[in-house]
Amino acid sequence: MELVRSVVERPGARISYLDTGGAAPVVVFLHGLAGSAQELVPSARELWPEHRCVLVDQRGHGHSTRVPDDTGRQAFVDDVVAVLDVVAPAQSVVLVGQSMGAHTAVLTAAGHPHRVSGLVLLEADVHGGDPGEAAAVGEFFGSWPAPFASRAEATAFLGATALARAWAADLEPTAEGYRPRFDPAVMEAVLQAVHVPRWADWAAVRAPTTVVFAAESMFTSARQDAFVAARAGTRRVDLSSCKRA
Repeated sequence: MELVRSVVERPGARISYLDTGGAAPVVVFLHGLAGSAQELVPSARELWPEHRCVLVDQRGHGHSTRVPDDTGRQAFVDDVVAVLDVVAPAQSVVLVGQSMGAHTAVLTAAGHPHRVSGLVLLEADVHGGDPGEAAAVGEFFGSWPAPFASRAEATAFLGATALARAWAADLEPTAEGYRPRFDPAVMEAVLQAVHVPRWADWAAVRAPTTVVFAAESMFTSARQDAFVAARAGTRRVDLSSCKRA
C-alpha cells in the first residue's frame, strides 16, 4: 500500500493527509486527541485496495499546522469537508473516527449528511465533560520532558499502555531529540471544545453508524449505554465481548 501525503490550504491552517489514491469507495480516517494519521495506517491496510483510504492529520496534529488560528469544532468539520472536496467531490464517504476524531465525524455527518454514507466510531461520546479535565490533560502533555533522547526513553516515561506506545511511536525526530507532534496548549483548547455536549448533533446523524467500545474503555457503561440509546438504529460492538467470545 502506497500512501501519498497531500495538503489542503485552509484559513489559518494547512491540513495534511495521507491518501492511497484510486477510484475505489473512499474511507476517511480521523485520529484522536494528540494522535496523527500515522497511527491509523494499520487499519487502512486492512481495507486497501477494496477502498481508497484517506488519513487526515487534523488541525493542531501531525503534519498539519500545529498552532492553528481556530481550535473550535466547526473548524475541524470544515477541514474534513475541504479534504472531501478534493478526494471525493462527487461521492459520499465512510468516516472512521477515534475519540476526538469520532466527535469530528459525528459533527461532519450531522452538518453534511449528503457527504457521509456511513460512520464507524471508536470510543465515541457527546456527553461533554468537566472543563477541569481539559486543563489537566494540557498540564499532563506540558509535563513531558521533551525532547526525549530516544523513543525508548519516551516509552519509559509515558508507560506501556497502547495509548502511550502510540504517542512514543509518533514522536517527531529532530536535531535535539524526539518531540511530540502537537502543542499542549492547543490540545487543552481542543478538548475544551469537545467537552461541550452535542446531543442534538448526534441525534441528527442519518448515516448508518457502528459504535465500537474498547475492552478498557475510557467511558463508563452508563455513558456508553446513553450514547447508543440516544440514536435509534445505532449498531454497537464491544471489544471486551468479542474477546471473550
